[in-house]
Amino acid sequence: MKHIEEQAINTIRLLSVDAIEAANSGHPGLPMGGAPMAYVLWSKFMKHSPTDPAWTNRDRFVLSAGHGSMLLYSLLHLFGYDLPLEEIKKFRQWGSKTPGHPEYGHTPGVETTTGPLGQGFANAVGMAMAERRLAAEFNRPGYNLVDHFTYVYTGDGCMMEGITSEAASLAGHLKLGRLICLYDDNHITIDGSTEMAFTEDVGKRFEAYNWHVLKVADGNDTEAIAKALTAAKNEEERPTLIMVRTEIGFGSPNKQGSADAHGAPLGADEVKLTKERLGWPGSPAFHVPAEVRELYERLRSELEEQKDEWDKLFARFREEFPEAAARWDAWHAHGVPDELENDPSLWDFDKPVATRAASGHIMQVLARYLPNMIGGSADLNASTKTYLKGFGDFGPGKYGWNNIYFGVREHAMGAIMSGLALHGGLRSYGSTFMVFFDYMKPSVRLAALMGLPVVFVFTHDSIGVGEDGPTHQPIEHLANMRSIPNLHVLRPADGRETAAAWLQAVKRSDGPTVLVLTRQNLPQLPGTGMNALKGGYILSREDGGAAPDITMLASGSEVPLVMEAKTMLEQKNIRVRVVSMMSWELFLSQDESYRSDVLPSGGKRLAVEAGHSMGWERFTGDSGRVIGIDHFGASAPGDILMEKFGFTVENIVAQAEELLAVK
Repeated sequence: MKHIEEQAINTIRLLSVDAIEAANSGHPGLPMGGAPMAYVLWSKFMKHSPTDPAWTNRDRFVLSAGHGSMLLYSLLHLFGYDLPLEEIKKFRQWGSKTPGHPEYGHTPGVETTTGPLGQGFANAVGMAMAERRLAAEFNRPGYNLVDHFTYVYTGDGCMMEGITSEAASLAGHLKLGRLICLYDDNHITIDGSTEMAFTEDVGKRFEAYNWHVLKVADGNDTEAIAKALTAAKNEEERPTLIMVRTEIGFGSPNKQGSADAHGAPLGADEVKLTKERLGWPGSPAFHVPAEVRELYERLRSELEEQKDEWDKLFARFREEFPEAAARWDAWHAHGVPDELENDPSLWDFDKPVATRAASGHIMQVLARYLPNMIGGSADLNASTKTYLKGFGDFGPGKYGWNNIYFGVREHAMGAIMSGLALHGGLRSYGSTFMVFFDYMKPSVRLAALMGLPVVFVFTHDSIGVGEDGPTHQPIEHLANMRSIPNLHVLRPADGRETAAAWLQAVKRSDGPTVLVLTRQNLPQLPGTGMNALKGGYILSREDGGAAPDITMLASGSEVPLVMEAKTMLEQKNIRVRVVSMMSWELFLSQDESYRSDVLPSGGKRLAVEAGHSMGWERFTGDSGRVIGIDHFGASAPGDILMEKFGFTVENIVAQAEELLAVK
C-alpha cells in the first residue's frame, strides 16, 4: 500500500474516533476495521458526484450497518460533499448533519436511513432492481444513461437478520449482477464473539441464493479488495457477496478485535495509544494532513469529470430521442397528469364491490397515466388485485416490466419498495393481507421516517375475512398504523372513495400511504367521491335546520351500516349526521373551521369501526362511544362474525339511543 493511501485510510479511522470521543457516544469499531475497503471502493470504483449527490447515474452506497455512521460521514467530508468539518465535530449533537445513524434527506450523500440491521441491505436490492428497470426502459445503443452499481456495506448483525435472507434470496433469483455486498466479517457483535450464536457458513448460504461469493482474507489488503471488486463488477449474472475478514477497532492496542470496540468511545488514553500506533503521534483531534486533503481533492476532481461526461451524453440523448427524454423527465418528476382526476373510468362504480376489487380496477386506470408504477404482492395477486394488466412480469433477464413477484417475503417487500423509491424514477407499491403488516412494520416505519411516496395496499381488513379465523383477522392493526408519524392510513367505504384514496396516494410526495381494503362487497353510497380527500366529511346531513342530536362516524365497511342506522333513527325523530372518516391524518390536517363544521360541538358522537377502538376517543370525546372490537375474532362466515360482534344496524341504533339517553 502506498504511504499516502495508508494515511488516507487512517484519516477515515481517526476522524471517526475523534468524533465519537467528542460526542462520548458512538461505534468506533466498524469505521476502524472497515476503512480500507471503504476507501478502495470510494476512491477506485464508485462513480459519484460530491457537487451533485442526486445525480441519477451515480453508484449507490448503502451503509446497512448504520451504527458505523462515522465511516460514511468521514468519507462524505473527505470527498468534498457539503459536510464541513464542523459537522463532524458535532456528531450526534442537536441540530447537526451527523446524527447517530444515517438519515436520508438530512445529510447530503446519504442514500437511505439505516440502523435497524438488514433494512439497508433490502433497500439496496430495491435500488438494484430500479437500475435494471430504468436501464431496460431508457438505454439505447451508444447511450447507456442508466449504467451504475449498487454497493451495500453489511456486518455480522445484518447477516443474522431475517430480512437480509428474504432480500438476498430474491436478489439471487432476479440475477441482479449490479448489486455488490461488502460484508465486514469481523466475527464480533455487541455481546461478544459471533461464535456464541452465529456459526453458519454465510458464503455457502449466499451461494445457495445464487450469489457470486468472494473472500478477502485480510481487511487491510487493499490490493485484494480491489481485485475482488473488479471480479464483482465483471459478474453480470449474479449479485456478489465479498466477505472481507476485518478486525473490529483496528489500530487500538487494547480493544482491537474485541466487543469493547463496538459501541463505546475508546477513551482518551486509548485514543492516544491508537494515534501513536497509526503514526499520528501528538496530532490534534480532527487532524487531516495536507497531503491527504490534496489526495481527496484530486479524487473529487476526477469524479466530477465522470459526471460531466454523463451530462454531455444525456444532452446528446435529449436531442436524438426527444420523446424518450420527455418520458425520462416525467418519470423522475413524480407528477400526476391533470387528465387522470377527470377520467370517468376512475370513478365508474354503480354496483356493490369489494374495495380490493375496486382498487384493482383503479390501478389499471392509474397505470395508463403513470407507466412507471412498479410493484406487486407477497404471493397474493389473486387476492389483493394489484396485478397491472399488460405491463408484464419483472424477472431474471426480463427487466423492462412492472409486475414484481415478491414471494412470501413481506418484510423484504416493504424495504425493497423503499429502495425502488429512493433510487428515483419509479413509483413503488406492494400488497398483502392487512394482518401481515406485522411482518413488515419496521419497513413501513422507515418509509414514513424517510418521507417516501410508496403505497402499501392492505386487503382483507377486518373480521369480515371470515372463515380464515383470528390468525388472519386484523384487530389492533389500524391503531398501530395510525400511531406511525407521517403515515397516511386510508380506509375507503366504496369504489369512489377508493378512487379518491388512490388519487391522494399517487399525488403525495412527502410520505407513504396505506390503503386498507375489504374482502367483502360494499354498496356504492350516494355522495362519495372527491370529498373523501379531506379525510373526514359529511356524507349525510341531519334533517331540518337544527344541529344533529348525534353524529355517527365510521370508516370503510362500517359506513354503509351507519347510513342504514341513520334512516332508522330518523324514523324516531332523531337528527343524525353521518361522517365518513376515511383518514384520520387527512382530516386532522384540515383547518379548525372545517373540522368544527364537520364535527359540531353539540350533540353526542358515536364511532363505528371493525377494529380496535383505541384512538377514536379523540373524535367522540368523553361523552361519546365507540363500537369497535378489542378482542380477537373467530372462524366463521364474515357476516356471522359481524353480527356476533355487534357490527349490525340494529346494534348501532340501540347504542345510539342508549347514548342519547345519557344526560
